[in-house]
Amino acid sequence: MRIITGRFKRRKLLANPGLITRPISDRVKETLFQRLGDLGLLAGRRIADVFAGTGTIGLEALSRGGQSVVFFELDRIAFDLLKKNVATLGVEDECVWWQTDILRTSFRPKGAKSDFAPYSLVFFDPPYKMAPDLKAGTRLNASLERLGKDTVTTPDVVMVVRVPDRTSPTFPAPWVVDWTLKTSHMDLHICRKAAAGEVVQPAASITVDDDGSVADE
Repeated sequence: MRIITGRFKRRKLLANPGLITRPISDRVKETLFQRLGDLGLLAGRRIADVFAGTGTIGLEALSRGGQSVVFFELDRIAFDLLKKNVATLGVEDECVWWQTDILRTSFRPKGAKSDFAPYSLVFFDPPYKMAPDLKAGTRLNASLERLGKDTVTTPDVVMVVRVPDRTSPTFPAPWVVDWTLKTSHMDLHICRKAAAGEVVQPAASITVDDDGSVADE
């Protein structure tokens, strides 16, 4: 794995081959981050990387102008590799890493500096086997509810949720899907907080083909 662009361009990162989720290809990652950057949803943002694995997504966002990253990961092997990746880039002062159960966490690490939260950009990347639990009444959706609290995320927060293709997640209030980036094997739902009484419009869909071409629907 490597950082694609930004201040850490082409720097190599450690990856955990045992992780259940499939890694995001450079092509899809570049499309996602290019869209976020073009919409002004990246630079200066305080980031939460949830189910962070070895931190490759959060560190890519930091490289591209994010202000800080808090990483949440339970798996011991992935967490150890995450700490090494942060140290390799020398960004310890810009990051907090917390080995915690996402199904239980408050998303507010004790002892973390106050300027790390509330978060304005969230990456939520559960293991693929957990994706079917993105529905009402589950502990996974309860985690999204906690992330939706105003003490945890800002009113203008953007949340990117990655799931396998042919998965139909439902999101608890206040989250709504703004647009979706679709590939041949996974969907990335870009969510925001809906205002009280807002009439939510259908989400736009952006497809990335295997040859790298992009089509808006």
